[in-house]
Amino acid sequence: MLKVAWAPVYAYSLPEGHRFPMVKYELLPEQLLREGTLQETHFFEPEMVEEETILQTHARSYWQRLQDQTLTPKEIRKIGFPMTPALVRRGRHIAMGTLQGARLAIRHGAAMNTAGGTHHAFADRGEGFCVFNDIAIAANALLAEGVVRRILVVDLDVHQGNGTARIFHGDPRVFTFSMHGEKNYPLRKEHSSMDIGLPDGMTDKPYVSLLAHTLELLMDEVQPELVFYQAGVDVLESDRLGRLALSLEGCRQRDETVFRCCRRHGVPVLTTMGGGYTRRLRDLIEAHAQTFRVAQEIFF
Repeated sequence: MLKVAWAPVYAYSLPEGHRFPMVKYELLPEQLLREGTLQETHFFEPEMVEEETILQTHARSYWQRLQDQTLTPKEIRKIGFPMTPALVRRGRHIAMGTLQGARLAIRHGAAMNTAGGTHHAFADRGEGFCVFNDIAIAANALLAEGVVRRILVVDLDVHQGNGTARIFHGDPRVFTFSMHGEKNYPLRKEHSSMDIGLPDGMTDKPYVSLLAHTLELLMDEVQPELVFYQAGVDVLESDRLGRLALSLEGCRQRDETVFRCCRRHGVPVLTTMGGGYTRRLRDLIEAHAQTFRVAQEIFF
């Protein structure tokens, strides 16, 4: 059975102008249940990740400022949300969802998180709507426990996974692959293990072809024991922040390419939601929902 983490949204704790980015986290599980893709038994609500696990990835000074709510105004602006205790709690739930999901993926082949993919958080700071780096927290915890020895991060959000790249820079156990818009945020890119910067306006066919070819090479080269897939849907042509030109069908083919490659090579995959800022909320929910449908079809 596909297991899916659902973290409390806490949208009520944000000022009115900041609630819209959180709406999709409420609507996506509702849609998956309504259409019958998932049942209540598929979902689990993660606890908050423990301090010692956070500190395997994040600097103690940053963690302390989050706890004390003493981030500077500049640090808060970089994150993009008003700083509240509820926002920190939600980040801890999300990180635990990714960690628990990864354990379940190792057992069952695949698992998912209805949030996560907070790839702009660095060890010592947050930015780009990311407080904690859930993928890095989960990866470091599993490596420390000896559960896996080699991890591949497949980051297909339209924005480079700069925080993840920086956290694992020089760590041979984690190969970070980011395929993103070359001219998009962040302006200053970090160095992933492999970066593919895409031109504005790239469409379905060349995107999926490039991805399929690259993934096969990476599976042979990296030989991962676990894949973390950051499945941001801001690659859509309709996305306000994306600048690429994928259709909904192209986005579905992208997900299918990743999942079929993992299944073919026998590598478990944990999928996180990532970004998505499409003008039409209906299209945004559909883009995320089809990722879950494809995973259910291929693995279960």
